[in-house]
Amino acid sequence: MLDGKTFAIAHGNSLHALTKYSENISDEDIINLEMATGEPVVHDFDDKLNVTNKTKLGK
Repeated sequence: MLDGKTFAIAHGNSLHALTKYSENISDEDIINLEMATGEPVVHDFDDKLNVTNKTKLGK
């Protein structure tokens, strides 16, 4: 059950793009960002869409 929450599912380049903009990562730093395949990440946002919490859900 989603309990009224919104979510997005992404992978590969789209995941890097969403992470880059939501976490304000520079062009230079995003190139080196490694993301584990199949590891869900939950971002919580405030009313202005700033990330307030990031949780990696273990396998």
